[in-house]
Order: sequence, then C-alpha cells, then structure tokens
Amino acid sequence: MLDKGATVGMTSGVVDTAGAYIDVWKFGWGTAYVQQQLAAKLALLARGGILSCLGGTLLEISWAQGRAEECLAWAKEAGFAAVEVSRGVVDMSIADKHALIRQAQPAFTVFSEVGRKDEHEELSCKEWAQEVAGDRAAGAHWVITEGRESGSVGIYRSDGGIRTDIVTAIVNAAGADAVLFEAPRKDQQAWFVREFGPDVNLANVALEDAIALETLRLGLRADTFGLSRQCLPI
Repeated sequence: MLDKGATVGMTSGVVDTAGAYIDVWKFGWGTAYVQQQLAAKLALLARGGILSCLGGTLLEISWAQGRAEECLAWAKEAGFAAVEVSRGVVDMSIADKHALIRQAQPAFTVFSEVGRKDEHEELSCKEWAQEVAGDRAAGAHWVITEGRESGSVGIYRSDGGIRTDIVTAIVNAAGADAVLFEAPRKDQQAWFVREFGPDVNLANVALEDAIALETLRLGLRADTFGLSRQCLPI
C-alpha cells in the first residue's frame, strides 16, 4: 500500500478491514518525517503484522545532503522495519546505490527501486535487467519497479500502457517472486494478475483500493473473471 499521509483513524480502518490482504505499508515521499502521529501508526501496522517501509525519496534526499546515515538512524529509532533505496530523483550512481543498500541491510529489510521518475529518462531493457540483478546481489530483498502514483513512468508509457518488453527483462533478471510491480491503476493491476497469477506482488496501491484489489486477485471482477483460485463458500 502507498500511504500519502493517512491519519491514525484511516490507518486503523484500513488495517481492520483489509489488513489480511496487505503485506507492506510504504510511507510515500517524506510523509513519515512530517507525520505527527507516526508512532501510533507504526504500532497499528506492527500489531497487524504489516511491514512498515520508509519511502525512497526521503532517503535519496538525505543521501544527497550527506545525511543518509542520520536518516537511517532516525528510521530505526522510529520503528520502521524496512526502507526503500532508490535513485529516481537525485543524481546517484549505481555503485553508490549498492553501497547504500549494503549500509541499510543490517538493520532493515531493504527494498530497492529501479527506474526514474522523469518520463523523459527511460532505461533500456538491458539497463533495467542489470540494475535489478545488481540490486539483488547488493542485498535488496525485493526490487520495486518504478511507476509512481500516476502509473505513467518507468514500466509504463505516458498513457499508462505497460512496457511489456521491460517487464519481461525484469522478470528474466530476478524472477517474478522477487519483484514488486508498482501498479496504481485497476487496468494495470488486472494485467499483472492475468499475466503472473493472483499472488503477483503489486505496489503503490491506494489505501482505499485494498479490498478492490483482492477481488481482482480472486477473479471476482470482469477484468479477471475466470482466474479465481478457490471456490467461494455457498
């Protein structure tokens, strides 16, 4: 799930109603840093068995300011279980990214993110595959494919269409189980469910879409009809 600044009440409601379907709760951008009730939200997620993850943009900016170690220490003290290491905004080399993954890995479950946030900075299939494989080798537990909350960059064209050649290169490099595909839009979610099955890892899902996504996974909507993985009780 992508948290854009949800209140404690909103967090509690989502965890209560859809917590069984959520594995990772990512605090987007720098929202965690300015969230006044962060401790209460992290406690709710921990009780619900949901992995709390600090979004990559805050760590990127901290790294650019020479304060990555300070940011990681703050995240650890705050109670985050995971951090995202990315280079979608700042000018960071792949070598520096891998060093940051290794720096974070002893204290956190590390998610790396591959892809740029600028639609004009596209990576080739080879570049995607090499960075994904390199991030995994550096210690990233999972790799997230860039799509933003708009679903219009990274593995997507500007109209939201999926760059299937890129997806194929990524899966060949790491295997689908090690990849979280950012898929904020229903049509994108449905495509991944049809392509890789109901247990495909999806990211950047809006909080209000948690239950709707589960119905896609179960084949209970027209978009994925016929892909139900179990019989419904009568």
